[in-house]
Amino acid sequence: MIAHLGMYDRPETAAANDRFWNEIKAQLGYGPDALTRGLADYWPVWQSPDLLFSQTCGFPYRARLHGHVQLIGTPDYGLDGCPPGYYRSVFVARADDAGTPLEAFAGRTMAYNEALSQSGWAAPMNHLSPQGIRPGSLLKSGGHAASARAVAEGRADFAALDALTWELLKTYDAFAAGLAEIAWTDPTPALPYITAKDRDAEAIAQATGTAILNLDPKDREILHLKGLVRIPASTYLDVATPPAPEEFAAAAA
Repeated sequence: MIAHLGMYDRPETAAANDRFWNEIKAQLGYGPDALTRGLADYWPVWQSPDLLFSQTCGFPYRARLHGHVQLIGTPDYGLDGCPPGYYRSVFVARADDAGTPLEAFAGRTMAYNEALSQSGWAAPMNHLSPQGIRPGSLLKSGGHAASARAVAEGRADFAALDALTWELLKTYDAFAAGLAEIAWTDPTPALPYITAKDRDAEAIAQATGTAILNLDPKDREILHLKGLVRIPASTYLDVATPPAPEEFAAAAA
């Protein structure tokens, strides 16, 4: 069996994630002894019949995973401006662009983490397009932190980061002090926990909800966990999907 919590796992949160998984396992009564780590590609885990517990993004869920995995529930991170179980993206630019309106970034280079990211691609494009704001060139970074660093280092002019990643960057990464918040997208459902099709998703959900409540308050603070919310699949599937970066670039050519 596979347990995996890679989405917000970093050195400063790893021990708290380990304790979170150990508590889930204790409530469930079975599961692997340790979280799977060190993966360059999460898709083999998400699509494995051995998957017991993982976290994915809403865009991969609606694009490829729906019908192949089960939703367990969605963590509530208590994010400002969001209902429980929801998150949003922040547009960031360099600190010397603080106060610049979002429309001024039309035609400038936008970093994005990857094409199937809700917070790094879909949400910002769904926010920009109705306003007629079109980025110039696109820089694929491979990750939210890499997008933020690309902006800080001047390789891109702006980027959209998910709100929890932004909180973690501000807490742990010195370069984040050189960035400024420019605008925010509307909230969408946050990153859900998932399990394989043949697992008892309801039992795992009960174990996860109890585990969150049983966590030491310090670990809940480190992981920003407030509770578990049950958001139906239809809510994830109803989120709009923008053109892919390749289509966007082709249209601009």
